[in-house]
Amino acid sequence: MTAWRRTGPPGDGSDGSLRATGQPGEEPDPRFTFANERTFLAWSRTALALVAAGLAITQLLPPFPGIHWGRRALGVPLIVLAAVVAVASYREWDRDQTALRLGRPLPPSALPRIIAVVVAAECVLAAVLVVLSARSGT
Repeated sequence: MTAWRRTGPPGDGSDGSLRATGQPGEEPDPRFTFANERTFLAWSRTALALVAAGLAITQLLPPFPGIHWGRRALGVPLIVLAAVVAVASYREWDRDQTALRLGRPLPPSALPRIIAVVVAAECVLAAVLVVLSARSGT
């Protein structure tokens, strides 16, 4: 289904003709479109921060005594989570933009739950690594 919209508002110098947008529904209020885009950009920044944290852990954190794999066990999941967040945030932006165009409620986001679960697991893993390394260091 192809949607149509005017090329510009009345009096803006355009001919006021209709053109295909390539997306279903009507053009949403620009404020909502911009808010949706800002949310996408915030998730993108979160993904970049997760990559930076994962790289910092794997490259800069001192090794855990007696646990040579500890830094990678903490850092790699954060880097993988960053990739998941980057892809999922684009999919959510597109899904939300479609909902706005069709006048439907925005679907709930799974990203906060995913991040909360992975970060909580990272915290537990970090605590286990600290305890294990303290035992092997004594």
